[in-house]
Amino acid sequence: MNVENKLGASVYWKLPVTIVRGKGAKLWDINGNEYVDCMGGYGVSIVGHSNPRVVEAISRQAEKLITCHGSMYNDARAELLEKLVKIAPSGLDRVFLCNTGTESVESALKLVRKHTGKPDIIAMVGSYHGKTMGALSATWGVRYREPFEPLVPGFKFVPFGSPEKVVEAMTDRTGAVIVEPIQGEGGIHVAPEGYLKGLREICDQRGVLLVFDEVQTSFGRTGRMWASDHWGVVPDILCVAKAIAGGVPMGAMLAKDGIMSSFKTGDHTSTFGGNPLACAAASATIDFIIENHLPERAAELGSYFKDGLRALQAKYRIVREVRGLGLMLALESRFEIQNILLNAVKKGLLMLYCGRTVLRFLPPLVIEKEQITQTLSLLDGLLGEEERVRLPSKVGG
Repeated sequence: MNVENKLGASVYWKLPVTIVRGKGAKLWDINGNEYVDCMGGYGVSIVGHSNPRVVEAISRQAEKLITCHGSMYNDARAELLEKLVKIAPSGLDRVFLCNTGTESVESALKLVRKHTGKPDIIAMVGSYHGKTMGALSATWGVRYREPFEPLVPGFKFVPFGSPEKVVEAMTDRTGAVIVEPIQGEGGIHVAPEGYLKGLREICDQRGVLLVFDEVQTSFGRTGRMWASDHWGVVPDILCVAKAIAGGVPMGAMLAKDGIMSSFKTGDHTSTFGGNPLACAAASATIDFIIENHLPERAAELGSYFKDGLRALQAKYRIVREVRGLGLMLALESRFEIQNILLNAVKKGLLMLYCGRTVLRFLPPLVIEKEQITQTLSLLDGLLGEEERVRLPSKVGG
């Protein structure tokens, strides 16, 4: 801890734990203490920590070839591209490989401008798309944006869930609408029924591109391979990352052929994008997800987890709401949840947050039902302790 605090950039809020090993949905710290992992590396470890298939693929590829720039062809890259297009929503048959979710969004924003020739983009209140200057310009949070203004011009924000406000914001300069089917950093807010379909119809009528940011919601996280599958809506451009390579840094931007073809040689490239090591890890991850029916598993276990969280909501007055789909869930408190997060570490549970009042759960999809039960039991005690502190006059009365 001391080394990171002294030598690392102070840009992360850190839990007081040093993690050195992981397996499945479990993590161990430097002292050998065991934790149930409901963070999943911010949704990255979708097939579990040190998944044997991914480890074997990385090891085999590392012995063969680690890097190969996009200016040359590569077998591992070709294999991944075929697998991605095969499972992608219909019509998204061209892929740009990169390294992160932010890069995926950045490439999408550039593609929108190149294809449409229009500079304006409509994003959503509560959105989060990344922290590079373009992606940050599409991100709602003032605390992220203000220190780095002026940002890229041309971005408008409208309320999430309101197609009517999108129509009002459109002009002849609008090139695209970008939206998360489920807002992640914004608090796990699920798109209302009919919303994404309405956006698709509006964009089609106005000749505007529709971009889905599924960096956090893809690869089975919500109970379907893509969150947009819940509503049967296909975007023009799809941004993915996080879980794609089982823990190895990778992102991808998928688009319809007629749109992606607007990019010409040299328009947008990445030195490490599509490197063989990440491609091998991603291919193994996709195979594992499909062969082990992880989207279906996420739906089943997510329902059990959500029911348990709702039982806690009924039990404790400090719980305001439970939200989410599959194994992308949130419990919103009426009070700040920092103490709950810190006390959870002491009891062997690692959780995420969205802002100051929302506990977020993004566990590996290989988490066992017993581990979810353990999580709910620990959370029961943590919420009870917090309620006794926050509402002492209400407890036992």
